[in-house]
Amino acid sequence: MAATKKTGKGLGKGLGRGIGNLIPDETKDEKDVVVKEVVKEVVVKEPAEVKVRISQVEPNKEQPRKYFDEDALIELSESIKQYGVLQPLLVQKKDNYYEIIAGERRWRAAKLAGVKEVPVVIKDYSDQEVMEIALIENIQREDLNPIEEAQAYQRLIKDYRLKQDEVAEKVSKSRAAITNSLRLLKLDKRVQEMVMEGKLSNGHARTIISIEDGDKQYAIAQKIFDEKLSVREVEKLMREQDKKGKQPKELPENDFVYRDLEEKLSKSLGTQVTIKNKSNNKGKIEIQYYSQSELERILEFLPKN
Repeated sequence: MAATKKTGKGLGKGLGRGIGNLIPDETKDEKDVVVKEVVKEVVVKEPAEVKVRISQVEPNKEQPRKYFDEDALIELSESIKQYGVLQPLLVQKKDNYYEIIAGERRWRAAKLAGVKEVPVVIKDYSDQEVMEIALIENIQREDLNPIEEAQAYQRLIKDYRLKQDEVAEKVSKSRAAITNSLRLLKLDKRVQEMVMEGKLSNGHARTIISIEDGDKQYAIAQKIFDEKLSVREVEKLMREQDKKGKQPKELPENDFVYRDLEEKLSKSLGTQVTIKNKSNNKGKIEIQYYSQSELERILEFLPKN
């Protein structure tokens, strides 16, 4: 009986070791893998929020946004005094400071509030990525004025050699929207300043962009601001300016027929129409428009085939 018990005990021990050798402890290995993956994800994919002295944080000099509403900053600073900076700034480490990628408005308001430390998330990006992130954040928050937005698009195209359709894809806009935005940079510098200061709207700027003479363009812009003209009123003003600028010429005998047709078309379309007829009864029709919205309105009159 004793011998049998001893043999059983030895067999059981040996069997246990044999199964252990044949079947590895997968649970232990799996746990090790999970722990390693979790640690890797926390460090690389999810940078932790930390607090740094506000004196160690500096804005990005290439940040698209240049103008900040002082009243809005004061309002935000009062909120920060009560509740603190609720959303961390996105920054990257430089030699001896942290450069803001996103959150300069919060940083400015925090300085006004007398805050000593601000929450930040530290990441590492290329110069192009920093530009793209700053641009996208400002566009999403509608923080950029039309000129700042156009300048940011232009920089992505010139400095980083992106095409307009690539820029459009990055900021989730149509290529036409990017093209129209870039056209604003053709405005006289003084008029661009008026747009940045909020004295002229985007619609006003687009309406006068066809004026090639800078001084004349600026004069019209001043008139718009001083007289508080609407976009429609500016479109009408542009039509009148266009009529004055045309030189009288010798007319053919049957010209009254074409002028009558011009008048009828102008009334129908609500804009200036010019018929240029030749002696062989051939010619062309010119339809004037002074903004994108006016063009879209005119196109509604055309057949949808």
